Amino acid sequence: MVKDSGNKPWFAAYGNEIPTRLPDPAHRSLAELIARICTAHATSRAFTCVVPNGMNGTLTFGQVGEMSDAFAAYLRHHCGVRPGARVAVQLPNGLAYPVVAFGVFKAGGVLVNTNPLYTRPEMTHQFSDSGAEVLVISDMFADKLADVVPRTGIRHVVLAGIPEFFPRIPETVVRGVQRLWTRSLPPIPKLDVPVQRIRQVLKIGRGLPRVTDWDAIGPDDLALLQYTGGTTGVAKGAMLTHGNILANLEQVKAMGGRHMTGQDCVLTALPLYHIFAFTANLMTFFDLGARNILVPSPRPVQNIQRALENYPVTWVTGVNTLFNGLMNEEWFAAYPPKSLKAAIAGGTALHRAVAERWQDVTGTRVAEGYGLTETAPLVSFNPLDQPVRAGSIGVPVPGTDIALVDDNADPVDPGKPGELLVKGPQVMRGYWNRPDETAKTLQNGWVFTGDVAVMDKDGFLTIVDRKKDMVLVSGFNVYPNEVEDCLSLMDTVLEAAVIGVPDKGTGEAVRAYVVQNPDVEGRVTREDVIAHCRQHLAPYKVPKSVMIRDELPKSPIGKILRKDLKAELRDEFAGKV
Repeated sequence: MVKDSGNKPWFAAYGNEIPTRLPDPAHRSLAELIARICTAHATSRAFTCVVPNGMNGTLTFGQVGEMSDAFAAYLRHHCGVRPGARVAVQLPNGLAYPVVAFGVFKAGGVLVNTNPLYTRPEMTHQFSDSGAEVLVISDMFADKLADVVPRTGIRHVVLAGIPEFFPRIPETVVRGVQRLWTRSLPPIPKLDVPVQRIRQVLKIGRGLPRVTDWDAIGPDDLALLQYTGGTTGVAKGAMLTHGNILANLEQVKAMGGRHMTGQDCVLTALPLYHIFAFTANLMTFFDLGARNILVPSPRPVQNIQRALENYPVTWVTGVNTLFNGLMNEEWFAAYPPKSLKAAIAGGTALHRAVAERWQDVTGTRVAEGYGLTETAPLVSFNPLDQPVRAGSIGVPVPGTDIALVDDNADPVDPGKPGELLVKGPQVMRGYWNRPDETAKTLQNGWVFTGDVAVMDKDGFLTIVDRKKDMVLVSGFNVYPNEVEDCLSLMDTVLEAAVIGVPDKGTGEAVRAYVVQNPDVEGRVTREDVIAHCRQHLAPYKVPKSVMIRDELPKSPIGKILRKDLKAELRDEFAGKV
């Protein structure tokens, strides 16, 4: 049985800024937090949604409070949603998202975040698996409803647009542009369940009794079914409680300390339906009473330009590919945001070359952290008052214990790599209706992350790689992150991914997929890649094959999907090895 670590060397890194004991959450539920914050900051601007042409709309905290009250009343009294019922929300970043999500919490419902780009089979699976009763979906994807809704338990459908709650003229302009992009918005299909627009729904809710029993919601009640990204297999619904999220908010604020205040302005380009942006952007900065700048989609990266140019952004959250993409934009490199305090990286490994270049271009650091859907998500973070430690994901956040173990779940020697295990108040209850998967991942309160890490003498962690992504070359372990980090040092390489391929001589061999950097002269070649790696890596780590691609498969938050590259191998190597 894994034991709590008695010695916690990372406490020294906390200094005087970070508490060694996690403060108790100030609220019993997210509904209580939302209500109090909306009242305390009623006249301050809470959310501004900015579309690529610069058109925008803004809601104050008071407006968000009133609208989410109306949506909660609609859910409870019109739709019959009882505490614990699931409500699926399939929206891009926009003003409708916080109104709907907060209304779900106030109604005592369980939020089921859903990727707007999901296919019909993916939607059907998630809605059926979760048992969702109500669906709030972007009107851009209404054409999927006829194939999905009859196959699920959904009883009500609510439609919302990207320019929802914009002033009338900007809203009309944006909808007109959308029609030009798509030729026409999808027609609303005829369904056997009611379909209403969000403004109509709020009007109905305002005429119904206000939901007042949300103060009965406690920290052990379910708040989210947060489905894993599917990068490691079939998506499963992580059961996150109000207590899990509230504890993680305290952990985020403890690590941010005096650097995070209510005067901040955070850029939210990552999707709010992903747990990283949900906690780090939506809930954390809302709790602070700060302003949130929402970008519906960061692709192409030029979509972010107006948001950065027109607003005093102090924080940016992102993944390696987003930071890399921004710095390859001439407008960003020439005029980086002047008010920026720091950037927060997570979701995937941050390449050292990207972090160093960000520091050079913006004059601010990228503070890297680590988290999981199963941990709401923050596990570790780099203290902002400490010098930058390249490649490290920082130290465990207050209230969190970690262990590094071998394949037998025995502790590894100090300084040696082992699977990272996590325990703390942010750890999920388990997977929804998946006791078998829960038993594999969650044991005696410890989450087995599947990530291999090393801890130094000061308690700083470095992720070596995903356990299942490790490549075994003639008995030697090769971690793709290390090879990808090496490839990122090449000027001609924009992005890279590394996987293992079958090899008759060595069991497995390293294969690199690289994307040409369009902003430099000269073409990347197989010979250049191999020669570069030979200068920096041991021979067995050098790619044996190199594939040059126009692009690499990515998840919605920009994480490069090795699993999709592996899937291609099944056909390529069928019957050959």
